[in-house]
Amino acid sequence: MKDNYDLVVIGGGPGGYEAAIRAGQLGMTVACIEKRVYKGEPALGGTCLNVGCIPSKALLDSSHRYEVTKHELEEHGISTGDVEIDVAKMIERKEAIVKQLTGGVAALLKGNKVDWLQGWGTLVDGKGDEKKVKFTALEDESETTITAKNVILAAGSVPIDIPVAPVNNEEGIIVDSTGALDFTETPKRLGVIGAGVIGLELGSVWRRLGSEVVVYEALPEFLAAADKEIAKEAGKLLKKQGLDIRVDTKVTNAEVKDGQVVVTSEKGGESNEETFDKLIVCVGRRAYSEKLLGEDSGITLTDRGLVEVDDQCKTNLDGVYAIGDLVRGPMLAHKAMEEGMMAVERIHGEKAQVNYDTIINVIYTHPEIAWVGLTEEQAKEQGYEVKTGSFNLAANGRALAQSEGQGSIKVVADEKTDRLLGMHAICAGAGDIVHQGMIAMEFVSSIEDLQLMTFAHPTISEAVHEAALSADGRAIHAIQRKKRKK
Repeated sequence: MKDNYDLVVIGGGPGGYEAAIRAGQLGMTVACIEKRVYKGEPALGGTCLNVGCIPSKALLDSSHRYEVTKHELEEHGISTGDVEIDVAKMIERKEAIVKQLTGGVAALLKGNKVDWLQGWGTLVDGKGDEKKVKFTALEDESETTITAKNVILAAGSVPIDIPVAPVNNEEGIIVDSTGALDFTETPKRLGVIGAGVIGLELGSVWRRLGSEVVVYEALPEFLAAADKEIAKEAGKLLKKQGLDIRVDTKVTNAEVKDGQVVVTSEKGGESNEETFDKLIVCVGRRAYSEKLLGEDSGITLTDRGLVEVDDQCKTNLDGVYAIGDLVRGPMLAHKAMEEGMMAVERIHGEKAQVNYDTIINVIYTHPEIAWVGLTEEQAKEQGYEVKTGSFNLAANGRALAQSEGQGSIKVVADEKTDRLLGMHAICAGAGDIVHQGMIAMEFVSSIEDLQLMTFAHPTISEAVHEAALSADGRAIHAIQRKKRKK
């Protein structure tokens, strides 16, 4: 460890480690401070790699394969006999993937000559040319002051706690998203507070494995951030799969009794009480700022406790940037990654910029739910004269051949200019499909541009082409109600 660096990054999650790697590529001297300990070992990768994006997707894939094998192979003429799931082995596979990826990040830092400092980083003084960062080592809690020309704050976020449902991951009955990744057996009855991304994904995992799942959502609308048509379709499909989703229902108390959890909820003034084997609390996340800022750091915070930054993630102090879940915008790993790269390249004197209008959102249920850009409702609110086009996967040959005929793809455009404003999808691989919309939006494409492109047949991507054609009443594989343009 040196006592002076060109850049100190506080946080080794996706945003932080990518920033550190990019800085190393540009020839800077770099330290990346990360305090996380996972399964007894110091770990890079933040929430995403250790207890978030990656392990949850591993469980989603395992549980989906189990469900397909148990319930859906017969229509293909495949007989399997009795099918069982070894939950312990599923968790073991998840752990192996986490270890492989976090170890890979450590190797990347080393390969780019980045010093990984295992411990806490506190910005003591961000004013002046030499910023002061206090480093508290994990090993012995010794404290060292490091100076740096530049600092990037990338401490990430943690699950929000709610008083009515106190989380205790060690006890393993009322847990947050982290604890829900380590169940050793399938709960008979599972309660989930929050019908957002995390709640739907984790609820889906254990529902597939045999749990009776009830999802409580306090908001009156299901998936309020998504396009209304897509959200409505998603709600129908998920309920058909067996998720009992209860909107406009507030949990008022959760108490552990005799090894189970008794949940009291309220809807329309009426109270209801139910008992579950496990309860997952996933009502959102908050910026993690513990020990991050000293009293005299000089950093300005917002009313919500976020670090105040401009469009380039620069704080009120020269040479100090903040990224990811610490700042405004959606709490998404890929947003943090690009912000980290932008901050480093700005420090290096380049003109990098993140396009916040094309940040993709994905919910990894099955089918997946994904969108980029404006919803139909948002476009109308912003004053656009809107036209939309949709195409159902039930009319897509490849989707039917793969037994994936559920869902649809929707495009939102400006009627006057024909410019693509948003793409929304609920279908197998929706998270990949909407990248086509993102790329088109980056190049300010029109609906006509998508109409004139040749999409390979047979592919699910053909549904993007048909949705674009549908915006002008021209879809070939659907009966159109719109009049065709002259």
